[in-house]
Amino acid sequence: MTFAALAIRDFRGRWANLRREMKQVETILGTQEQLRALDARLRIVLPEEYQACYQDVQPISMGSAGLQYDAAGRVAWGEIWDHFCDLAMAGGPPHKGKLLEPASRAEVEAQPERYKAVVAELCRGIRLVSSLAVEGSPKPGWIRVMCPTPVMAHWLVRAIVMENISAHLEGSNIEVPAGPDYRLEKEIKNVVTAIAKTFHYFDGHMEGVQLPRMAAVFTESALPLLQPWQPDDSIAGTLPIDEAKAVAAAKVFAATGLREGGPSYTGWLGLECGNVRTAIWMMRALVVGNLLARRQESCLYVPIHPGLDPNGERLLAEVSQVHRLAIASGL
Repeated sequence: MTFAALAIRDFRGRWANLRREMKQVETILGTQEQLRALDARLRIVLPEEYQACYQDVQPISMGSAGLQYDAAGRVAWGEIWDHFCDLAMAGGPPHKGKLLEPASRAEVEAQPERYKAVVAELCRGIRLVSSLAVEGSPKPGWIRVMCPTPVMAHWLVRAIVMENISAHLEGSNIEVPAGPDYRLEKEIKNVVTAIAKTFHYFDGHMEGVQLPRMAAVFTESALPLLQPWQPDDSIAGTLPIDEAKAVAAAKVFAATGLREGGPSYTGWLGLECGNVRTAIWMMRALVVGNLLARRQESCLYVPIHPGLDPNGERLLAEVSQVHRLAIASGL
């Protein structure tokens, strides 16, 4: 081989190495920009006191407040709390360790009078801890909470779900769970507390300039919010829910290595993250997108809906992106 040929081969090798290095630099710079954009979105949706310190919030509970009663012997819902634990959205402890789910239609129909009493107490409690109108939903197992603006509804549904209380967005309304077996000191209190806590932070801790920016974050996608499928959902899917969950789990595992884990819930896919910190980071990053998310211990839960996301591609794209950014951030 001539000297000129050797020189050309050497030049080509150096050029190929340089191109690979340039591509790596571009990838790193692009990831850093995406992390900065994610941080900006989180600052938009978090209350002011969390915006500069949300990475330091710990999931430590302050304990549960006891019930108080008025002169008529009814729970004085509006007088129970003078402070709340940190928002689960900010990295604080979720109000419940496990998801509180709505009763099924069959359970409601089996105890109609008891169900009616539970709905009445839930409505009374929610009215006392917020300024929101509330009524029983046409769908059995749900209470309808009417928000004055879509941005409030979008924020509250995300925040309530992260407290491990089932919630569903319906236009400018959110629906929270109910059931004939709900107990005053347990499930009824769980729902009212979640509303009290999240409404408190939205109504009293958000700056007015945040609201239009939040609205832009929540409505930038033309697709509807990805929520967990429910048995009474009017949007039909092409696959049964269990099959849709299995398909999504296989795709997410192939792309990220995250395995399915945790207790099983209708409409939710649990992904084992290995530690609580990673589960919190990914949950928080996902909800500034166009889907709901929550966690139980180190397990991240994401929504499965065969009608809104027939092949699980929306879910796969969101989870894969956030997982990649989590790794880049050092998790």
